[in-house]
Amino acid sequence: MVDAKNGLKSVEFSCFLAFVLRFCLIAYGEWQDKNMVVKYTDIDYVVFTDAARHVLEGNSPYLRPTYRYTPILSLLLTPNISLHFCFGKVLFVLFDVLTGYLLYKILCVRGCSDHRAVIFSWMWLFNPVAFAVSTRGNAESIMAALVLATVYFVLINKITVAAIFFAVSVHFKIFPIIYSLPFVLLVGNDLHHSSKADGDRIQMRPRCYDFLFRSVEIILHPERVKFSLISAMTFLGITGAMYGRYGFEFLEHTYLYHVTRQDVKHNFSMYFYMMYLMEGSDWASVLGLVSFMPQLLLTVTFGCLYYRDIAFCCFVQTFAFVTFNKVCTSQYFLWYLCLLPLILDSVNITFRRAAVLVIAWFTSQGVWLTSAYFLEFEGMNTFLFVWAASVIFFIVNISILTQLIWHYKKVPIKKQD
Repeated sequence: MVDAKNGLKSVEFSCFLAFVLRFCLIAYGEWQDKNMVVKYTDIDYVVFTDAARHVLEGNSPYLRPTYRYTPILSLLLTPNISLHFCFGKVLFVLFDVLTGYLLYKILCVRGCSDHRAVIFSWMWLFNPVAFAVSTRGNAESIMAALVLATVYFVLINKITVAAIFFAVSVHFKIFPIIYSLPFVLLVGNDLHHSSKADGDRIQMRPRCYDFLFRSVEIILHPERVKFSLISAMTFLGITGAMYGRYGFEFLEHTYLYHVTRQDVKHNFSMYFYMMYLMEGSDWASVLGLVSFMPQLLLTVTFGCLYYRDIAFCCFVQTFAFVTFNKVCTSQYFLWYLCLLPLILDSVNITFRRAAVLVIAWFTSQGVWLTSAYFLEFEGMNTFLFVWAASVIFFIVNISILTQLIWHYKKVPIKKQD
């Protein structure tokens, strides 16, 4: 009990310190924006603010070109106009700190000691990548908090609350839909531990009906049905309300654009150069479909294999999804970095090997960024070098994913009653 109280005090102080440091970065960003040519504020934040201005005027946020998000985000950021330009950054920082606190809570639920849980939460709370993204005005911290909230409430068996958070996360950005399979499997996990009496009763049925009965029993488990229905109704309710207000342009910009998107600009995806060469041809659609198949196969496979350890499952699903995505930018890395502290006890890997993987990950990014710098800022034709760096980064990511799976402790971590 004393350790728990000390751990709670430690994480509360850590969250406070993390918030203060981020707030200082916001203040510095204001100074840099006013005094330097290179701006600190992310261009996406300017897009958010312009969309919020349209909403405040009673118009559609999609009057702002390149706004590809739910109208709820622009509504949340209307104080950027009416109060202060930095309101949204402070809001994102609050979600950023909340993410660190949720990491601590989830680690405790999973059986991690309070001291280790606090230390592991620092991987997010004092992560320079997380610092930069939220203080520059990127909204990914909202997604991180929503996903982790879903994981937490699933683990403590609060199915209704978990379903609501899951639906809201999918509404905000469609990619968390990949977690639907492991979440549904986990909330009905008690079926995998049926009693001997149940087993004897099943054996009494004709063998030809056994598989069908078992399948129906698994699918129609009350908790699974409850989670699925509440998630679906919540998502359809929010999405329906947005559609009723903004019509088809809401669906087009918030969801359909991201599904059919073919970004030919240079990014970390190894597909970008092929997309660039095939732009405007029929083969571009074929390549988009081909790139989607590995994502689908891996996310479904990992969901079936690792759902009992939901944190590890979500991490490898997300890591594979981002690695094989046809568009990959730095902000996508936060989708799995927010889950990284949760899997440290699930992977039995030496410090030396882990250090090599981390160094390889950062080095391969550095190679790509160097090539991209000469292309974008020096005007040199380094497209092939950027593509080669993307391939190297892809290979490094596949190696990391393979090592994590190879060294995974095959001990199921069960949800709490």
